[in-house]
Amino acid sequence: MPPLREADFPDYNSGPALRAYLERRGLSVLKRYGQNFLINPRVRKALIDALELNGGDGVWEIGPGLGAMTLPLLDGGAVVRAFEIDGGVSALLEQLFAGRPFTLVRGDVLKTWESRGDESPYLLGNLPYSIAAPLMGSFIEGGRFFRRMVITVQKELAQRMAASPGSKDYASLSVLLSSAYTVRKLMTLKGASFYPAPHVESASLQLTLRPGIPRYGALFFPLVRSLFEFRRKTAANNLEHFLSQSCIMREAKDAGGGYAGQRDAGSEHGGQKYAVEAALRESGIKAGARAETLEKEQFFALAACLEGSFMLRKTK
Repeated sequence: MPPLREADFPDYNSGPALRAYLERRGLSVLKRYGQNFLINPRVRKALIDALELNGGDGVWEIGPGLGAMTLPLLDGGAVVRAFEIDGGVSALLEQLFAGRPFTLVRGDVLKTWESRGDESPYLLGNLPYSIAAPLMGSFIEGGRFFRRMVITVQKELAQRMAASPGSKDYASLSVLLSSAYTVRKLMTLKGASFYPAPHVESASLQLTLRPGIPRYGALFFPLVRSLFEFRRKTAANNLEHFLSQSCIMREAKDAGGGYAGQRDAGSEHGGQKYAVEAALRESGIKAGARAETLEKEQFFALAACLEGSFMLRKTK
C-alpha cells in the first residue's frame, strides 16, 4: 500500500477527531484490547523525553494505537519496532509509516516478543492492565533487559511496581522490578488525558536498568512469588509451604541426600522445618518477618542459601 500523506494523519490531540477518523476508516475502539489513546500532547512529549534517546536508538513500542507516540519517535531519529494486537489498526500503521525505520509486529506481545523482538535498548508503552504485570515479569524471567523503559499503567499497578519494602503495595512484582531496575514515578494521569477516557487514573513510570544484570538462580522467581502468596503468614511459614510444594526436597530425598547439616532427616516435615530454620538463619532473616518487609537482597540471599545448601547425593 502507498504511504499516506501528512494530511491523512489523525489529529492526535482531540478525542472527537480521533473518533471521526476511525469511523471514516471503518475502525473503532476495541475495549477488549484496553485501547485508550493518549491525547495530551504535553504528556506525550514528557514520556518520550523520559526515554532519554539519542538519534538512531532502537525502541520497542507496545500498543502504538494510531501512532501518536510513533510519529515523534521516528521524527526524532529512533528506529521503532511496534507491537500491535489490533489487525485494523496494524494495517493503518503500516500505511502511515511506510518507508520509515518502522517495523510492525502483529499479535499479542506476550506471545510475540521472544520470537519477533530485537535487541533495541529502550521500551515505551501504554500498557493495558491485563498484560502489564505478566509482560514485565516475562521480560525479567526471560532475560530481556532494557536500558530504560517508560510505561503508563493503571495507577494501582504503578504503585505496586514502584513500592518499597514495608509498603502495603509491596508485592512480588515490586521485588522483580527493583531487582533489575531503578523505578521512578513520573506523573499521574487523569482520564481526560485519554480517548476514550478510562474510569481510573493512570500513572507513568521510568525504569532504568541498574549496573550489572543480576544472576537469578533457579529458585529466585518461584521463591519470591511463593513468599507473597499468603501475605498474613510469616516468611518461615510461607517458606515451609514453598518447600513442601517444591521439587527440591523430593529431589534431595530421591537422590539419597538432604539439606546440608540436616539433623532431623527422620521425616519429610522435619527436613523441611530444619531447612527453613537454617536458610533463614544463614540469610539473616527473622522467622517472624513477613515478605513485605524484606529487601530484594534478602530474597537473593535466601534463594542462594537454599540452592547452595541442598546436597543431591546419588546413592551407591
